[in-house]
Amino acid sequence: MPLTGCMSVLGPRNGSGRLADTIVGKKSITLTARERNVALVPGKATPTWLYNGELFPVLRMKQGETLDVTLRNELPEHSSIHWHGIRGPNGMDGVPYLTQMPVLPGEVFRYHFVPPDAGTFFFHPHCDTATQLGRGLVGALVVEEKQQTFDDDLVLVLKDWRVDAEGRFLPFSTPSGASRAGTFGEWRTVNGLQSPRIKLQASNARVRLINADATRISQIGIAGGSARVIAIDGNAVEPFPLDTWLLGPAMRLDLALDAGAETHLVDYFAPSPVTLATLTFQGASSISGQTPSASPKIQTEFSEPWRHTLELGAGLEGNADISPQPITLPDGKTIDLADSLCLATDTFWTLDGKAWPGRSHSTLPLPLFSFARGQNVILDLENTTSRAHPIHIHGHTMTVLAASLLHRPLHRADTVLVLPNERVTVGFVADNPGNWMIHCHVIEHQETGMMGWFRVS
Repeated sequence: MPLTGCMSVLGPRNGSGRLADTIVGKKSITLTARERNVALVPGKATPTWLYNGELFPVLRMKQGETLDVTLRNELPEHSSIHWHGIRGPNGMDGVPYLTQMPVLPGEVFRYHFVPPDAGTFFFHPHCDTATQLGRGLVGALVVEEKQQTFDDDLVLVLKDWRVDAEGRFLPFSTPSGASRAGTFGEWRTVNGLQSPRIKLQASNARVRLINADATRISQIGIAGGSARVIAIDGNAVEPFPLDTWLLGPAMRLDLALDAGAETHLVDYFAPSPVTLATLTFQGASSISGQTPSASPKIQTEFSEPWRHTLELGAGLEGNADISPQPITLPDGKTIDLADSLCLATDTFWTLDGKAWPGRSHSTLPLPLFSFARGQNVILDLENTTSRAHPIHIHGHTMTVLAASLLHRPLHRADTVLVLPNERVTVGFVADNPGNWMIHCHVIEHQETGMMGWFRVS
Protein backbone atom coordinates (compact mmCIF):
# COMPACT_ATOMS: atom_id res chain seq x y z
CA MET A 1 0.00 0.00 0.00
CA PRO A 2 1.50 3.38 -0.95
CA LEU A 3 2.32 5.83 1.80
CA THR A 4 0.18 8.94 2.05
CA GLY A 5 2.35 12.02 1.79
CA CYS A 6 5.55 9.95 1.74
CA MET A 7 7.88 9.87 -1.24
CA SER A 8 9.83 6.71 -2.03
CA VAL A 9 13.52 6.80 -1.30
CA LEU A 10 15.87 7.40 -4.25
CA GLY A 11 18.55 5.01 -3.05
CA PRO A 12 18.80 2.08 -2.71
CA ARG A 13 17.64 1.89 -6.31
CA ASN A 14 14.39 -0.04 -6.68
CA GLY A 15 15.07 -1.98 -3.50
CA SER A 16 18.17 -3.57 -5.08
CA GLY A 17 20.41 -2.60 -2.19
CA ARG A 18 22.82 -0.70 -4.44
CA LEU A 19 23.31 2.96 -3.60
CA ALA A 20 23.17 5.78 -6.13
CA ASP A 21 26.59 6.96 -7.39
CA THR A 22 27.43 10.52 -8.38
CA ILE A 23 30.67 11.16 -10.26
CA VAL A 24 32.08 14.37 -8.78
CA GLY A 25 35.74 14.63 -9.81
CA LYS A 26 35.17 16.82 -12.85
CA LYS A 27 32.21 18.93 -11.75
CA SER A 28 30.84 20.93 -8.84
CA ILE A 29 27.73 19.73 -7.05
CA THR A 30 25.38 20.94 -4.34
CA LEU A 31 24.33 18.78 -1.42
CA THR A 32 21.10 20.08 0.07
CA ALA A 33 20.43 18.88 3.62
CA ARG A 34 16.68 18.62 4.09
CA GLU A 35 13.95 16.47 5.56
CA ARG A 36 12.34 13.67 3.60
CA ASN A 37 9.93 10.92 4.57
CA VAL A 38 11.36 7.45 3.94
CA ALA A 39 9.80 4.03 4.44
CA LEU A 40 12.51 2.48 6.60
CA VAL A 41 9.87 0.32 8.28
CA PRO A 42 7.77 -1.04 5.38
CA GLY A 43 4.53 0.90 5.08
CA LYS A 44 5.54 3.55 7.63
CA ALA A 45 6.90 7.05 7.09
CA THR A 46 10.03 8.19 8.93
CA PRO A 47 11.07 11.89 8.69
CA THR A 48 14.74 11.39 7.86
CA TRP A 49 17.29 14.12 7.17
CA LEU A 50 19.14 13.41 3.93
CA TYR A 51 21.48 14.97 1.40
CA ASN A 52 19.57 15.71 -1.83
CA GLY A 53 16.77 13.45 -0.65
CA GLU A 54 18.97 10.37 -1.11
CA LEU A 55 19.71 7.69 1.43
CA PHE A 56 23.52 7.42 1.73
CA PRO A 57 24.59 9.14 -1.53
CA VAL A 58 27.92 7.87 -2.89
CA LEU A 59 30.29 10.48 -4.33
CA ARG A 60 32.96 8.96 -6.61
CA MET A 61 36.10 10.54 -7.98
CA LYS A 62 39.63 9.64 -9.06
CA GLN A 63 42.70 10.30 -6.97
CA GLY A 64 44.13 13.71 -7.88
CA GLU A 65 40.78 15.21 -8.87
CA THR A 66 39.15 18.14 -7.07
CA LEU A 67 36.19 17.75 -4.75
CA ASP A 68 33.89 20.76 -5.17
CA VAL A 69 30.77 20.46 -3.01
CA THR A 70 28.47 23.22 -1.77
CA LEU A 71 26.37 22.44 1.29
CA ARG A 72 22.94 24.08 1.27
CA ASN A 73 21.30 23.87 4.67
CA GLU A 74 17.51 23.52 4.63
CA LEU A 75 17.36 21.99 8.10
CA PRO A 76 15.85 23.75 11.12
CA GLU A 77 19.29 23.93 12.80
CA HIS A 78 22.88 24.67 11.81
CA SER A 79 25.02 21.98 10.21
CA SER A 80 28.34 21.28 8.46
CA ILE A 81 30.12 18.50 6.56
CA HIS A 82 33.10 16.67 8.03
CA TRP A 83 34.97 14.58 5.43
CA HIS A 84 35.85 11.67 7.68
CA GLY A 85 39.32 10.20 7.10
CA ILE A 86 40.41 12.84 4.57
CA ARG A 87 43.80 14.48 5.24
CA GLY A 88 42.56 17.71 3.69
CA PRO A 89 43.12 21.38 4.49
CA ASN A 90 41.96 22.48 7.93
CA GLY A 91 39.43 24.97 6.58
CA MET A 92 37.58 22.14 4.83
CA ASP A 93 37.34 19.83 7.86
CA GLY A 94 33.82 20.90 8.76
CA VAL A 95 34.04 21.44 12.53
CA PRO A 96 31.95 24.47 13.56
CA TYR A 97 33.81 27.13 15.56
CA LEU A 98 37.11 25.28 15.21
CA THR A 99 37.65 25.23 11.42
CA GLN A 100 34.62 27.14 10.11
CA MET A 101 31.52 28.96 11.26
CA PRO A 102 28.39 26.78 11.38
CA VAL A 103 26.19 26.74 8.29
CA LEU A 104 22.95 28.25 9.54
CA PRO A 105 19.49 27.38 8.15
CA GLY A 106 19.20 28.91 4.69
CA GLU A 107 22.97 29.38 4.31
CA VAL A 108 25.52 27.69 2.04
CA PHE A 109 29.19 26.74 2.43
CA ARG A 110 31.55 25.58 -0.33
CA TYR A 111 34.02 22.73 0.28
CA HIS A 112 36.74 22.81 -2.38
CA PHE A 113 39.97 20.77 -2.15
CA VAL A 114 41.89 17.80 -3.56
CA PRO A 115 41.75 14.68 -1.37
CA PRO A 116 45.35 13.43 -1.28
CA ASP A 117 44.65 9.72 -0.81
CA ALA A 118 42.68 7.04 -2.60
CA GLY A 119 40.33 5.05 -0.42
CA THR A 120 36.92 4.64 1.19
CA PHE A 121 35.74 7.62 3.22
CA PHE A 122 32.45 9.08 4.33
CA PHE A 123 30.93 12.41 5.29
CA HIS A 124 28.58 13.57 8.03
CA PRO A 125 27.80 16.63 10.17
CA HIS A 126 29.95 17.55 13.14
CA CYS A 127 27.28 19.37 15.13
CA ASP A 128 24.32 17.92 17.02
CA THR A 129 25.78 14.72 15.63
CA ALA A 130 23.61 12.27 17.55
CA THR A 131 20.48 13.82 16.04
CA GLN A 132 21.71 14.61 12.53
CA LEU A 133 23.55 11.33 12.01
CA GLY A 134 20.72 9.51 13.76
CA ARG A 135 18.23 10.93 11.27
CA GLY A 136 20.36 9.69 8.36
CA LEU A 137 22.52 12.65 7.32
CA VAL A 138 25.52 10.70 6.02
CA GLY A 139 27.06 9.76 2.67
CA ALA A 140 30.05 7.89 1.22
CA LEU A 141 33.06 9.33 -0.58
CA VAL A 142 35.05 6.93 -2.75
CA VAL A 143 38.39 8.16 -4.12
CA GLU A 144 39.43 5.57 -6.69
CA GLU A 145 42.93 4.61 -7.72
CA LYS A 146 43.71 5.77 -11.24
CA GLN A 147 43.59 2.19 -12.51
CA GLN A 148 40.51 0.12 -11.77
CA THR A 149 41.24 -3.48 -10.81
CA PHE A 150 37.77 -4.92 -10.10
CA ASP A 151 34.76 -5.78 -12.21
CA ASP A 152 32.41 -4.48 -9.55
CA ASP A 153 32.77 -2.00 -6.70
CA LEU A 154 30.06 -2.09 -4.05
CA VAL A 155 29.55 0.30 -1.14
CA LEU A 156 27.76 -1.09 1.91
CA VAL A 157 26.76 1.37 4.63
CA LEU A 158 25.92 -0.20 7.98
CA LYS A 159 23.52 1.83 10.11
CA ASP A 160 20.94 1.11 12.78
CA TRP A 161 17.88 3.31 13.22
CA ARG A 162 16.28 4.41 16.47
CA VAL A 163 12.68 3.93 15.30
CA ASP A 164 9.65 2.19 16.75
CA ALA A 165 7.28 -0.20 14.94
CA GLU A 166 5.47 2.78 13.41
CA GLY A 167 8.68 4.28 12.03
CA ARG A 168 8.76 7.11 14.57
CA PHE A 169 12.14 8.20 15.88
CA LEU A 170 13.01 7.34 19.45
CA PRO A 171 15.43 9.50 21.50
CA PHE A 172 18.84 9.40 19.86
CA SER A 173 20.62 9.64 23.19
CA THR A 174 19.72 8.47 26.67
CA PRO A 175 21.67 8.89 29.93
CA SER A 176 21.67 5.13 30.52
CA GLY A 177 23.02 4.48 27.02
CA ALA A 178 25.49 7.36 26.95
CA SER A 179 27.03 6.25 30.25
CA ARG A 180 27.51 2.71 28.93
CA ALA A 181 28.03 1.39 25.38
CA GLY A 182 25.57 3.79 23.73
CA THR A 183 21.88 3.87 22.88
CA PHE A 184 21.34 1.19 20.24
CA GLY A 185 18.91 1.20 17.36
CA GLU A 186 16.91 -1.99 16.87
CA TRP A 187 16.21 -1.50 13.16
CA ARG A 188 19.45 -2.76 11.61
CA THR A 189 20.07 -1.98 7.95
CA VAL A 190 22.65 -2.21 5.20
CA ASN A 191 22.16 0.54 2.62
CA GLY A 192 18.86 1.31 4.31
CA LEU A 193 17.43 -2.20 3.95
CA GLN A 194 17.18 -5.09 6.37
CA SER A 195 19.34 -8.04 5.23
CA PRO A 196 19.24 -7.09 1.53
CA ARG A 197 20.09 -9.44 -1.33
CA ILE A 198 22.43 -7.62 -3.70
CA LYS A 199 23.56 -8.77 -7.14
CA LEU A 200 27.19 -8.22 -8.12
CA GLN A 201 28.33 -8.03 -11.71
CA ALA A 202 31.05 -10.64 -11.22
CA SER A 203 32.79 -12.65 -8.56
CA ASN A 204 35.78 -10.32 -8.90
CA ALA A 205 34.29 -7.65 -6.67
CA ARG A 206 35.50 -5.04 -4.22
CA VAL A 207 33.19 -4.46 -1.26
CA ARG A 208 33.63 -1.25 0.74
CA LEU A 209 32.12 -1.53 4.23
CA ILE A 210 31.37 1.69 6.12
CA ASN A 211 30.14 1.55 9.71
CA ALA A 212 28.06 4.73 9.83
CA ASP A 213 26.29 3.77 13.03
CA ALA A 214 26.58 6.01 16.09
CA THR A 215 27.06 3.11 18.48
CA ARG A 216 27.25 -0.47 17.24
CA ILE A 217 30.46 -2.49 16.91
CA SER A 218 30.19 -5.37 14.42
CA GLN A 219 32.42 -8.41 14.13
CA ILE A 220 32.51 -8.78 10.37
CA GLY A 221 32.89 -12.19 8.75
CA ILE A 222 31.96 -14.03 5.56
CA ALA A 223 29.89 -17.21 5.22
CA GLY A 224 29.52 -19.16 1.99
CA GLY A 225 32.79 -17.90 0.59
CA SER A 226 35.92 -16.07 1.64
CA ALA A 227 37.43 -12.63 1.37
CA ARG A 228 40.72 -10.83 1.67
CA VAL A 229 41.17 -7.52 3.45
CA ILE A 230 42.75 -5.04 1.05
CA ALA A 231 42.25 -1.72 2.87
CA ILE A 232 41.51 -0.46 6.38
CA ASP A 233 39.95 2.97 6.79
CA GLY A 234 40.72 3.50 3.10
CA ASN A 235 44.43 2.73 3.51
CA ALA A 236 45.77 -0.12 1.38
CA VAL A 237 47.33 -3.06 3.20
CA GLU A 238 49.17 -6.16 2.11
CA PRO A 239 46.11 -8.39 1.45
CA PHE A 240 45.37 -10.95 4.14
CA PRO A 241 42.52 -13.46 4.59
CA LEU A 242 39.53 -12.22 6.52
CA ASP A 243 38.70 -14.28 9.58
CA THR A 244 36.65 -11.70 11.45
CA TRP A 245 37.26 -7.99 11.99
CA LEU A 246 35.87 -5.75 14.73
CA LEU A 247 34.41 -2.77 12.88
CA GLY A 248 33.58 0.04 15.27
CA PRO A 249 31.61 3.19 14.47
CA ALA A 250 33.26 5.28 11.72
CA MET A 251 35.65 2.49 10.71
CA ARG A 252 35.84 1.11 7.15
CA LEU A 253 36.99 -2.19 5.69
CA ASP A 254 37.60 -2.98 2.00
CA LEU A 255 37.30 -6.62 0.92
CA ALA A 256 38.21 -8.52 -2.23
CA LEU A 257 35.70 -11.35 -2.46
CA ASP A 258 36.65 -14.92 -3.31
CA ALA A 259 33.17 -16.32 -3.25
CA GLY A 260 30.73 -18.85 -4.47
CA ALA A 261 27.32 -18.21 -6.02
CA GLU A 262 25.95 -16.81 -2.76
CA THR A 263 27.94 -15.15 -0.01
CA HIS A 264 26.71 -13.82 3.31
CA LEU A 265 28.10 -10.83 5.17
CA VAL A 266 27.73 -11.73 8.83
CA ASP A 267 28.03 -9.94 12.18
CA TYR A 268 29.29 -12.42 14.77
CA PHE A 269 29.33 -9.84 17.58
CA ALA A 270 25.89 -10.90 18.81
CA PRO A 271 24.29 -13.70 20.84
CA SER A 272 23.78 -15.47 17.49
CA PRO A 273 25.23 -14.53 14.09
CA VAL A 274 23.30 -11.86 12.17
CA THR A 275 23.24 -11.91 8.37
CA LEU A 276 23.72 -8.30 7.34
CA ALA A 277 23.50 -8.84 3.56
CA THR A 278 23.58 -11.62 0.98
CA LEU A 279 25.67 -11.12 -2.16
CA THR A 280 25.00 -13.04 -5.37
CA PHE A 281 26.97 -13.09 -8.62
CA GLN A 282 25.77 -12.92 -12.19
CA GLY A 283 28.87 -12.94 -14.36
CA ALA A 284 32.44 -14.06 -14.85
CA SER A 285 35.44 -11.89 -14.03
CA SER A 286 37.18 -10.00 -16.80
CA ILE A 287 39.89 -8.36 -14.72
CA SER A 288 42.48 -10.59 -13.15
CA GLY A 289 44.02 -8.25 -10.61
CA GLN A 290 42.48 -8.05 -7.16
CA THR A 291 44.68 -5.66 -5.23
CA PRO A 292 44.12 -1.90 -5.35
CA SER A 293 47.81 -1.02 -5.49
CA ALA A 294 51.30 -2.31 -4.90
CA SER A 295 52.11 -3.36 -1.37
CA PRO A 296 52.13 -0.14 0.65
CA LYS A 297 55.07 1.06 2.69
CA ILE A 298 53.83 1.81 6.18
CA GLN A 299 55.87 4.06 8.44
CA THR A 300 56.88 2.21 11.58
CA GLU A 301 59.81 4.29 12.82
CA PHE A 302 59.19 7.71 14.38
CA SER A 303 62.50 9.34 15.29
CA GLU A 304 62.69 11.57 18.37
CA PRO A 305 58.94 11.42 18.93
CA TRP A 306 56.83 13.39 21.35
CA ARG A 307 55.26 10.56 23.36
CA HIS A 308 52.23 10.74 25.57
CA THR A 309 49.78 8.37 27.27
CA LEU A 310 46.28 9.56 26.40
CA GLU A 311 43.90 8.21 29.01
CA LEU A 312 40.38 7.29 27.91
CA GLY A 313 38.52 7.71 31.17
CA ALA A 314 35.07 7.38 32.70
CA GLY A 315 33.60 9.98 35.01
CA LEU A 316 34.51 13.60 35.38
CA GLU A 317 37.96 13.83 36.94
CA GLY A 318 38.52 17.50 36.18
CA ASN A 319 36.76 20.17 34.17
CA ALA A 320 38.43 21.25 30.96
CA ASP A 321 39.62 24.86 31.05
CA ILE A 322 37.68 27.11 28.73
CA SER A 323 39.86 28.84 26.18
CA PRO A 324 40.11 32.52 27.19
CA GLN A 325 41.47 33.74 23.88
CA PRO A 326 39.66 34.14 20.54
CA ILE A 327 39.97 31.30 18.04
CA THR A 328 41.32 32.12 14.58
CA LEU A 329 39.64 30.12 11.83
CA PRO A 330 41.55 29.00 8.73
CA ASP A 331 39.89 31.74 6.66
CA GLY A 332 41.42 34.38 8.96
CA LYS A 333 38.26 35.25 10.88
CA THR A 334 38.46 35.36 14.65
CA ILE A 335 35.64 34.54 17.04
CA ASP A 336 35.44 35.11 20.78
CA LEU A 337 33.77 32.15 22.46
CA ALA A 338 34.33 33.16 26.07
CA ASP A 339 30.65 33.96 26.70
CA SER A 340 29.17 31.23 24.49
CA LEU A 341 28.40 28.45 26.96
CA CYS A 342 26.56 25.31 25.91
CA LEU A 343 27.21 22.87 28.72
CA ALA A 344 26.34 19.20 28.49
CA THR A 345 23.53 17.96 30.71
CA ASP A 346 25.52 14.84 31.51
CA THR A 347 29.25 14.18 31.57
CA PHE A 348 30.37 10.58 31.61
CA TRP A 349 33.67 10.38 29.70
CA THR A 350 37.05 12.11 29.60
CA LEU A 351 40.32 12.42 27.71
CA ASP A 352 43.26 12.84 30.07
CA GLY A 353 40.81 13.53 32.90
CA LYS A 354 39.19 16.42 31.04
CA ALA A 355 35.68 16.44 29.62
CA TRP A 356 34.55 18.38 26.59
CA PRO A 357 32.46 21.18 28.12
CA GLY A 358 29.31 20.81 26.06
CA ARG A 359 27.34 19.04 23.35
CA SER A 360 28.17 21.92 21.02
CA HIS A 361 31.57 23.01 19.72
CA SER A 362 30.68 26.59 20.67
CA THR A 363 32.58 26.31 23.95
CA LEU A 364 36.16 25.27 23.34
CA PRO A 365 38.52 23.92 25.99
CA LEU A 366 42.22 24.56 25.71
CA PRO A 367 43.97 22.19 23.27
CA LEU A 368 45.13 18.86 24.65
CA PHE A 369 48.49 19.32 22.92
CA SER A 370 50.26 21.54 20.40
CA PHE A 371 52.88 20.50 17.86
CA ALA A 372 55.29 22.17 15.52
CA ARG A 373 54.65 21.05 11.96
CA GLY A 374 56.56 17.86 11.17
CA GLN A 375 56.72 16.62 14.78
CA ASN A 376 56.72 12.83 15.14
CA VAL A 377 54.08 11.78 17.66
CA ILE A 378 53.43 8.51 19.49
CA LEU A 379 50.25 8.18 21.53
CA ASP A 380 49.58 5.33 23.90
CA LEU A 381 45.80 5.15 24.00
CA GLU A 382 45.09 3.80 27.48
CA ASN A 383 41.49 2.71 27.98
CA THR A 384 40.79 2.61 31.72
CA THR A 385 37.06 2.07 31.22
CA SER A 386 34.82 -0.98 30.84
CA ARG A 387 33.62 0.10 27.37
CA ALA A 388 35.24 0.07 23.93
CA HIS A 389 36.10 3.39 22.30
CA PRO A 390 36.76 3.93 18.56
CA ILE A 391 39.17 6.89 18.69
CA HIS A 392 39.16 9.10 15.60
CA ILE A 393 41.80 11.67 14.70
CA HIS A 394 41.12 14.48 12.22
CA GLY A 395 43.46 15.59 9.46
CA HIS A 396 45.97 12.76 9.95
CA THR A 397 46.38 9.02 9.59
CA MET A 398 47.84 6.89 12.38
CA THR A 399 50.03 3.82 12.16
CA VAL A 400 48.72 1.21 14.59
CA LEU A 401 51.98 -0.03 16.11
CA ALA A 402 50.97 -2.28 19.02
CA ALA A 403 48.02 -3.41 21.12
CA SER A 404 47.90 -5.16 24.46
CA LEU A 405 44.79 -7.31 23.86
CA LEU A 406 43.54 -7.61 20.28
CA HIS A 407 46.07 -8.66 17.65
CA ARG A 408 46.06 -6.38 14.62
CA PRO A 409 48.21 -6.51 11.51
CA LEU A 410 50.39 -3.50 10.82
CA HIS A 411 48.14 -0.90 9.21
CA ARG A 412 47.25 2.76 8.99
CA ALA A 413 43.92 4.11 10.18
CA ASP A 414 42.12 7.30 11.16
CA THR A 415 39.88 5.46 13.66
CA VAL A 416 41.18 2.76 15.99
CA LEU A 417 39.05 0.64 18.30
CA VAL A 418 40.44 0.48 21.85
CA LEU A 419 38.92 -2.36 23.85
CA PRO A 420 38.11 -2.15 27.56
CA ASN A 421 41.31 -1.98 29.63
CA GLU A 422 43.40 -2.16 26.45
CA ARG A 423 46.44 -0.09 25.51
CA VAL A 424 46.92 0.68 21.81
CA THR A 425 50.03 2.48 20.57
CA VAL A 426 49.76 4.64 17.46
CA GLY A 427 52.19 6.92 15.68
CA PHE A 428 51.77 9.75 13.19
CA VAL A 429 53.54 12.80 11.82
CA ALA A 430 51.84 16.08 12.72
CA ASP A 431 52.30 17.41 9.20
CA ASN A 432 48.92 19.05 8.55
CA PRO A 433 48.68 22.55 10.06
CA GLY A 434 45.54 23.68 11.82
CA ASN A 435 43.18 22.89 14.68
CA TRP A 436 42.17 19.20 14.73
CA MET A 437 39.69 17.14 16.71
CA ILE A 438 40.40 13.84 18.44
CA HIS A 439 37.45 11.99 19.96
CA CYS A 440 35.54 8.78 20.50
CA HIS A 441 33.20 7.99 17.61
CA VAL A 442 30.56 6.41 19.79
CA ILE A 443 28.66 9.65 19.36
CA GLU A 444 27.12 9.69 22.82
CA HIS A 445 30.60 9.25 24.33
CA GLN A 446 31.82 12.16 22.19
CA GLU A 447 28.92 14.37 23.23
CA THR A 448 29.24 13.57 26.93
CA GLY A 449 32.91 14.32 27.32
CA MET A 450 35.32 12.14 25.31
CA MET A 451 36.50 14.76 22.84
CA GLY A 452 39.38 17.19 22.59
CA TRP A 453 41.47 19.01 20.02
CA PHE A 454 45.11 19.69 19.20
CA ARG A 455 46.96 22.29 17.20
CA VAL A 456 49.64 21.87 14.54
CA SER A 457 51.48 25.08 13.64
